[in-house]
Amino acid sequence: MAPNKIISNAQNLQILYEDNHLIVINKRVGDIVQGDKTGDTPLSEHVKEYIKKKYDKPGQVFLGVTHRLDRPTSGIVVFARTSKSLSRMNKLFAEKAPEKIYWAIVKNPPKKDKDTLIHWLKRNPKQNKSYAYPKEIPDSKRAELEYVIIKRLNNYVLLQILLKTGRHHQIRAQLSTLGSPIKGDLKYGFDRSNPDGGIHLHARSLSFEHPVKKEMISFTAPPPADVLWEACL
Repeated sequence: MAPNKIISNAQNLQILYEDNHLIVINKRVGDIVQGDKTGDTPLSEHVKEYIKKKYDKPGQVFLGVTHRLDRPTSGIVVFARTSKSLSRMNKLFAEKAPEKIYWAIVKNPPKKDKDTLIHWLKRNPKQNKSYAYPKEIPDSKRAELEYVIIKRLNNYVLLQILLKTGRHHQIRAQLSTLGSPIKGDLKYGFDRSNPDGGIHLHARSLSFEHPVKKEMISFTAPPPADVLWEACL
């Protein structure tokens, strides 16, 4: 199956790619990747149900979560369909081998059209929030990303972000510290929420070596259907 050919099904999954080893989904705003304290049905369970029905699989369906996206964020999520591909994908992400590109829409443009941001992030579990510091402090982790302004709209700008590290709420915290919080992101300083409760942060593309076939594969996910995203395309 060719990458980027989106297939719809009864569960409204947007499937970007599928083979015996991996399944790649374009996550919607509001979906949780893995079960949490809310008790809401996670995306992983919907994908399991899809696989079970499509391939008429008896018993439990194996599905491994290789990485996560925040609930209010949309875009590419990769699941492993075998334990072998899961362990190899976990190793890839641990080594930061995949190239991860995000799109973010912000109201206050950064002072520079492009830049590399390096901060030290410290997570506050009670608030489920990360704080960015210019220098290392106890229990902080180094966070790095590169951004470039790729489109200017009437009241907003579209940033393309190359994520170098994968920290908790990294893009949200770093852009907020820059004075450019993401549209809809009340937690990180935007002045109002989006109607759907999401934020304008989208995991746009992902490239990595296939864990079994050992060939480079790349995916690009269309952003959610709303007026602002469509103005960026």
